[in-house]
Amino acid sequence: MTVIVFGSINIDLVATVSRLPLPGETLLGHNFFQAPGGKGANQAVALARLGIPTQMVGRVGADNFGKELVKSLQASGVETENVFVDETVSSGVAAIAVDDAGENQIIVVPGANGRVNQDDVERLLRLLPQASALLLQLEIPISAVVAASAAAREAGVRVILDPAPAQSHLPDELYQLVDVMTPNEREASQLVGFSVSGEESAKKAAVQLRQRGVKNAIVKLGAQGVVCATSNETFFVPAFPVDAVDTVAAGDAFNGGLAAALSEGLSLEQAASWGAAAGALAATKPGAQTSLPDRLTFDVFLKEREVMRRIKYEG
Repeated sequence: MTVIVFGSINIDLVATVSRLPLPGETLLGHNFFQAPGGKGANQAVALARLGIPTQMVGRVGADNFGKELVKSLQASGVETENVFVDETVSSGVAAIAVDDAGENQIIVVPGANGRVNQDDVERLLRLLPQASALLLQLEIPISAVVAASAAAREAGVRVILDPAPAQSHLPDELYQLVDVMTPNEREASQLVGFSVSGEESAKKAAVQLRQRGVKNAIVKLGAQGVVCATSNETFFVPAFPVDAVDTVAAGDAFNGGLAAALSEGLSLEQAASWGAAAGALAATKPGAQTSLPDRLTFDVFLKEREVMRRIKYEG
């Protein structure tokens, strides 16, 4: 069984600065680099590097960026036969500023990602019989996200939605189609209409998302951890403390770790812990896909940190 990722494929243009700029302000940066990204592609690479058979469905432009992006996916072990090369538009681009604390600001120009449509959903349909899960984000048109979710639900495939970038309104029907939704604090705030900051407000937000039809809601609280709400319980999974360098792909790494654990038959609580570990590791390195851990690094980190947690708890 494979995991399908249906979503964006971007080139990231990253500038590092001492602090993030204020509106209208120009800052001198420390460094600049170019790297493959896009929330969809990031999550596909996160899964593949954890040893999960992964299919990417999406679009790139017929430009040098597009060629580079497809080669990068292939180098990480992602199957790319269903990545369409769109001759009419450029590849997607993300302009990213990262400060010394690892926080970031991102501007995304969708390019080919904005042209994803029912033709791409048709390519997705052919893969569903061999899939255990479908990962989605919101960097492609929402109509395609809804259509893909409905197709996966009909095929009995688990739907995992990362509602990013943040949006205030999602179609009501989409909530009903999602098995696991994973907003961060900002995205959760946009969705539920009140400020989400910390464990208690995250619990309220997760419960509200479930009331709208989501089977399981996970609110990511960054360095604090995650709050999970299911039909039976609401619980908290602590983060793994690390020295953060760049958080730009930490959320995508979380979803990769989460989906990897679920594909291996682990519980949602175990999967949330896997996601937290993958996100923590990604935050320790710069860049998006360049920061995503391989399986050996991940397994060693998770084992060491869980032993440390047990010693702390028992002590």
